[in-house]
Amino acid sequence: MTTRSLSIIARDIKADWKKPYFGAVPYIDALSQLNEISDRFYSDSAKGVVLYFLANASSWRGETAKRIKSELKTLAGIK
Repeated sequence: MTTRSLSIIARDIKADWKKPYFGAVPYIDALSQLNEISDRFYSDSAKGVVLYFLANASSWRGETAKRIKSELKTLAGIK
């Protein structure tokens, strides 16, 4: 399986989640500026950004949400 860029994943999140939870917005914006899980966003690791996004994305539901959350969890090395 090829790994998609975090910025591409962020684009898909924005396209599907029309009114995101306000707490998730900064992390979606940060994801849009990252490529790989090993990148950094200022002083935060990309993995940290992914984990914070996931913590704030519980209200995002549907098949796309499920697929992308699973993809992000895999990238971050969590279940």
